[in-house]
Amino acid sequence: MAPSRRPFRFDSSAGAALRVLIVDDQPVFRRAARALLRARGYVVVGEADCAAAALEAVDELAPDAILLDIRLGDESGFEVARALTRFDPDVAVLLVSVTDHVDGDEQAKACGARGFLPKKWLAVTDLEGFWPGPPGAGS
Repeated sequence: MAPSRRPFRFDSSAGAALRVLIVDDQPVFRRAARALLRARGYVVVGEADCAAAALEAVDELAPDAILLDIRLGDESGFEVARALTRFDPDVAVLLVSVTDHVDGDEQAKACGARGFLPKKWLAVTDLEGFWPGPPGAGS
């Protein structure tokens, strides 16, 4: 089932900024991630704090990429990633966590995500390796 709305999809040739949805149950992290991503040229189209809100946001906002915590209260971010990528196979999911996971990249790929990143590395990691293209590509 494809999302019902497609207001935009990232096109690196158009020079448009990548649209990102942040999914995390911690408001403090969502605020920090929003500020960091905006400073790096991404457009943060929304936030969600649980699986249901994430699926609704993907349907309504059609983000190009999702920054997704692997622990959403009692919900597994791996399962949420699986549901999101089934719902919209084109969305690029990057899983994050406060803890390092030895097999995080393998688990991420197994659930349809592009990779795993410890939250502490978010500020210093080039996200182009996970998401469809750099902000403003082609400009």
